[in-house]
Amino acid sequence: MDDGRKKTYTLEQPPQTNSLNSSASSQKESLSYDSAGSEYDPYMHRDVHLPTNNLETLLHVIKGIMGSGILAMPDAFKNAGYAFGFFATIVIGIIQSYCVHQLVRSAYILSVRKKVPSMTYPETAREAMLGGPRWMTKLAPYASPVVNIFVFAFQLGTCCVYFVFISSNIKRVCDIYFDPIDVRIYMCFVLGPIILINLVRNLKYLAPFSALSNLTIVSGLSIILYYVFRDGLPPLEERQAVGDAKGIPLFFGTVLFALTCIGMIMPLENNMKTPKRFGGTTGVFNRAMIVIMIIYTGFGLLGFLKYGPDVQGSITLNLPADEKLAQAVQLMIAVAVFMTYPLQCYVAIDILWTQTWQPKLMKRKVKYLLPYEIGVRVLLVLIPFGLAVAIPNLELFISLVGALTLSIVAIALPPIIEIATFEHQRRGWRLIKNIALFLFGLLGLVTGTAISVIDIVNRLFT
Repeated sequence: MDDGRKKTYTLEQPPQTNSLNSSASSQKESLSYDSAGSEYDPYMHRDVHLPTNNLETLLHVIKGIMGSGILAMPDAFKNAGYAFGFFATIVIGIIQSYCVHQLVRSAYILSVRKKVPSMTYPETAREAMLGGPRWMTKLAPYASPVVNIFVFAFQLGTCCVYFVFISSNIKRVCDIYFDPIDVRIYMCFVLGPIILINLVRNLKYLAPFSALSNLTIVSGLSIILYYVFRDGLPPLEERQAVGDAKGIPLFFGTVLFALTCIGMIMPLENNMKTPKRFGGTTGVFNRAMIVIMIIYTGFGLLGFLKYGPDVQGSITLNLPADEKLAQAVQLMIAVAVFMTYPLQCYVAIDILWTQTWQPKLMKRKVKYLLPYEIGVRVLLVLIPFGLAVAIPNLELFISLVGALTLSIVAIALPPIIEIATFEHQRRGWRLIKNIALFLFGLLGLVTGTAISVIDIVNRLFT
């Protein structure tokens, strides 16, 4: 989940996809023509340096989604129950994947109409609304800022989760050998190293950290599964099949946080050697999501069946505290998440610095920009640090971030963009389907955010 999101807004020249799942007639109806009188094909006008093949893109999608969110899946199943959680995770995954296809297809069609090789997510939202129904054209100037704000909030929220995750796992181990201290103290210990690693400006120098992080997480997951199966699983009757109604919004936010990858999709598709193979029923993205869904659903189910209502926000915190192997896993994954922090934060840096403050300073002809960039990078560590210190609760933080931000950018906005893009086809089933998806995302936003905030307030003041 980490790298992927990172590449997302770094490239800011993202993609557009083939007409995934769209009929040939509807696509042809939307095509423009270049000066030679032939259909304009964005794919033919892309100049990609070192494009990725299908296998490389598939691995990038899997790597982009796979992150610390998988460790929270057992906690999500705790809120939903094993039966409801199993089927609901699959449904949310399918909906989220469908919304990705909507966004990529709309971006492709809009690129054809505008005769540009590619578009970013914010550009797609703006251009779609400009060509949509009249009431949408009035909202078009706000589309790009809204997308950037929610993506920015998601990335900062993820950084908050990282602070809590790293500190909680270190505390779990250190409490065995030293007098227990508040988790906030450990946050202060890791603040300095995180600031230093976040000052690395070139992604090339972060690549080795990313590779090592991925290897460490995979190794850690393997050891966790060893502990899950070591003494066998309790009888199914001891676990709740369907959770309480209050837990469903928390489940929704957690699963959305763990599975969502919409930010990285367009850049990955745009960088492909054969972008037409990205979408479609048997395309690269769907194949990657099948692998992810099997891993995430299986891990969440097994983790909940093993630890039941005692499962914590990260399953690493349920491992035997006195065993060296378990302690090693907790420290390994804490270090892995630490190494991916700058990749998560890079998206926020790109939005706040590259897209916002840097152009303004250049316009004012400020001579030395580096001190300002360093200030932004430090600020984007201090803000998540402050929020994490205020609310050091991992599971509620994950649910809040997922419900508050991803309900909009991953579920609610893509159908609105499709309605605007295919405005001439907005009647009938297409319109009903998109309105239903929008309302589903809105419901997740309201209920998930409300329940998470209420629980956070209760834990802070009770």
